Amino acid sequence: MSNQRVSRRQFLSYTLTGVGGFMAAGMLMPMVRFAVDPVLKADSSGDFTATKQKVSELTDEPVRVDFTFKQKDAWYVSEVTNTAWVYKEKDKIVALSPICKHLGCTVNWNTDKAHPNQFFCPCHFGRYTKDGTNVPGTPPPAPLDVYPYKEKDGYLYLGKAQPRKEA
Repeated sequence: MSNQRVSRRQFLSYTLTGVGGFMAAGMLMPMVRFAVDPVLKADSSGDFTATKQKVSELTDEPVRVDFTFKQKDAWYVSEVTNTAWVYKEKDKIVALSPICKHLGCTVNWNTDKAHPNQFFCPCHFGRYTKDGTNVPGTPPPAPLDVYPYKEKDGYLYLGKAQPRKEA
């Protein structure tokens, strides 16, 4: 044992500091874990989602394909339905996002009688060609996003929409 004596005041100070630190750590740990835990989880954004669309049924005319997947935001899991406009161009499949690059409205295929065979955004009269390229002189500043795709067992699988590299 040491020859130095601890006064009552020092003992009380050490004890209160230790207990206070322990209580502060007990309160902060759940908050730190709440903030850090979702960041450390593995991201499954590279996964492909199955659709009900058979690849053999695709033609050169774009069709609307709806697909549903589970999305996890931190601890909340929800079921999300997305849409793609899909068609075949020779032996290649093209899957386009229906979200207009101007203000996020939904574009539809061949609904504008003045401009047939184009994607049309009714919000601000934006137009895209069949391959998703924005028509010059209309509001959209960029082409439609594209979905990466895979074919498995004759069905179409779509990934997460990605911005086009070429404009």
